[in-house]
Amino acid sequence: MTNDQRPTTNSHRADHRAAAFARLFEAVHEGVYIGTIGSSTTATLAANPHLKLIFGYDSGVPESDIRPFEADRFVDPQARDGFVARLQRDGSVTDYLLRLRRADRIAIWVEVTAHAESHAGGTRVEALIRDVSERKRLEDQARDLYHQLLQAEKLAALGQTISGVAHELNNPLATILTWAERLSQRSVDDQTKRGLETILSESERAAKIVRNLLTFARKRHTTRAMVDVNQIVRETLALRSYEQTLANITIIEALAAGLPLAFADPHQFQQVLLNLIINAEQAMLGANGRGTLILRSWHDLDGDAVILEVNDDGPGVPEDVQPRIFDPFFTTKEVGKGTGLGLTVAYAIIQEHGGRLTVKSEPGGGASFFVALPVSDGPVKPALPKEPERADVGAGAVVLVVEDEIALGAAVAESLRDAGFVVDRAGDGAEALARVNARVYDLIVCDLKMPRVDGMTFYRALERDHPDAARRILFVTGDVAGTEAERFLEETGCRWLAKPFRLRDLLRTAKEVLS
Repeated sequence: MTNDQRPTTNSHRADHRAAAFARLFEAVHEGVYIGTIGSSTTATLAANPHLKLIFGYDSGVPESDIRPFEADRFVDPQARDGFVARLQRDGSVTDYLLRLRRADRIAIWVEVTAHAESHAGGTRVEALIRDVSERKRLEDQARDLYHQLLQAEKLAALGQTISGVAHELNNPLATILTWAERLSQRSVDDQTKRGLETILSESERAAKIVRNLLTFARKRHTTRAMVDVNQIVRETLALRSYEQTLANITIIEALAAGLPLAFADPHQFQQVLLNLIINAEQAMLGANGRGTLILRSWHDLDGDAVILEVNDDGPGVPEDVQPRIFDPFFTTKEVGKGTGLGLTVAYAIIQEHGGRLTVKSEPGGGASFFVALPVSDGPVKPALPKEPERADVGAGAVVLVVEDEIALGAAVAESLRDAGFVVDRAGDGAEALARVNARVYDLIVCDLKMPRVDGMTFYRALERDHPDAARRILFVTGDVAGTEAERFLEETGCRWLAKPFRLRDLLRTAKEVLS
């Protein structure tokens, strides 16, 4: 090869290399930016097609108009100062995370890997830019789930403590409620009557506080029973009443009277209801700054179900969103405002109950969520009278009250005697077993937590030696959430009442067990 040929060959190789780099520049699926960054302005020397795509520009837009590092592109203005300072100090960055705005002003997350050097007009930068918005969204969701798991662990530990406290509080509360209710039914002077009514109402208020603590202290295992849907709706609305008043949310209750009881876990149903109510509140406040929330209930005879409708006057759910609204991680809220799991969990809970959760919405006409819960297989029960008829409840039936709390046991026993029962008492499971061996009882009202022989051990002994008596047991307990007792009640199907209970509830349930 002669000296005259070498420049031509080198020139040819350089041209070939430049053409290859040009093709790579055009085809690479990462944004490529070359330009200068000053304290307040930028100038673009080159921007490849993928960079235009990342920032929402049409392919025909001149490269000089693509300025991703202009001050107004940064969601946080201080982030630009930090980015430029880092380039000037270190001369490079690797996978530097920035929150920038596209041409349509939508914010995206990008990672920047860049080389920089001083230039007369500022800092010359050669950068690769990658859109990581989707990855960041998934990371945020994973982090939210992780924090939820941590919170669940904390609440579980807290719940164990609260369960013990609740048991100690519920026994005296149950005693006070029972005595106050009994005394309020007697003929007394007006001042005494007002005092008894105050004791009764304030005791119920204290009982609700304990129940609310138990509701939100921890995740519960399912314990299903026949529940009054309307009562749970009213209790849930009471929890939100303060926030709704502050937010100018008007509540309209259209709850049907005489509804049959539904078979459900009251705490899980309340979780579903809270989710629907809070979602409706957020939708109305976001659209109008106020709103009206309507809750309707009725009995669907054809489906043998209790139906609850939660209706809001917010913006509604778009038609294309409705099929996906119960999907995991699907949310219409801003990033960081929700995980997209609330409605999914609510849907799963209702499905596990053998029910249905559906949505109906018209554009701009608000949204209605419908919860259908199954009722018992038997006929629809009539509404209970305000006060139980004493002559009809257990006249002559022999009852054993097993309760280690002396004051509460005495109150329950005397209440049952007033209702026409013949009552014996036992202080724990061991004494109760001795009494059952000596006499046949039509009904046994038994505490779950007792010294020596507790309620579960007592039941197992009955099941072995007196199976008929085991089918006529009614347990009372302060709290069973997340405990072995909860699993026991679910497995055996035994009826139970949560302390503190009202006398009318005790008499009603006793009659149901006897029948």
